[in-house]
Amino acid sequence: MTYCVGIRCEQGLVMASDSRTNAGVDNVSIYSKMHRFEFPGERIVVVLSAGNLATTQGVIDRMQRDLEEDNPDVPSVRRLPRMHDIAEYIGNINLELQARYRSENGKSNFSVNASFLLGGQIGDQPHDLLLIYPEGNYITYSPHVPFLQIGESKYGKPILDRIIHPDISLSDAARCTLVSMDSTMRSNVSVGPPFELLLYQRDSLEIMRHRVFDQDEPYYARLQAEWSTALRRSFDGLPRFEWE
Repeated sequence: MTYCVGIRCEQGLVMASDSRTNAGVDNVSIYSKMHRFEFPGERIVVVLSAGNLATTQGVIDRMQRDLEEDNPDVPSVRRLPRMHDIAEYIGNINLELQARYRSENGKSNFSVNASFLLGGQIGDQPHDLLLIYPEGNYITYSPHVPFLQIGESKYGKPILDRIIHPDISLSDAARCTLVSMDSTMRSNVSVGPPFELLLYQRDSLEIMRHRVFDQDEPYYARLQAEWSTALRRSFDGLPRFEWE
């Protein structure tokens, strides 16, 4: 399992992912689930992946190959004119690979599903955030709830629901995202560091910040400690029952 989150605010985009991949308690590995396609001044495309590792790696590998071959008859993240076209392109590759892997494996209970978060901006078009489902279809963010999640999303969602709004600053959105990642890690051992965090400022057409936070990284350790202290302090300040 994994956890990835993307936030689309007026200032830009915040995207984050964990790095833990496991096939049981005795088979835990670390793989980056954040994939960047950067063409400064032209377009920025960031893809977060969750699900079957072979499928997600196969999709990203196909995207890289189509980009490197630069065949005018084959779509690529650099040639497609809109973010929605890129979402459809990723969805089609995902469907193709899932069908192949199911056929090759032959096990009815073997999941090859994968899902993706796609964020970025092309030229002077608005910056965008989309979720691509295993079925190949996709949705975009809601102006009222400007974040999307894939993977083990339920533990990290409450803080996003309470804090994230369209006018939030990129720095506040980034802090909230790290708290969301930490909350998920504390409740589910299949999610874990290193955490990758990316900030993109609207219309810059270049990545503003990209950081990797391991468990003992000083800023992340301080954020963990201060968030836990603040929660305990808030809990202790809750109204007493009438019988107390």
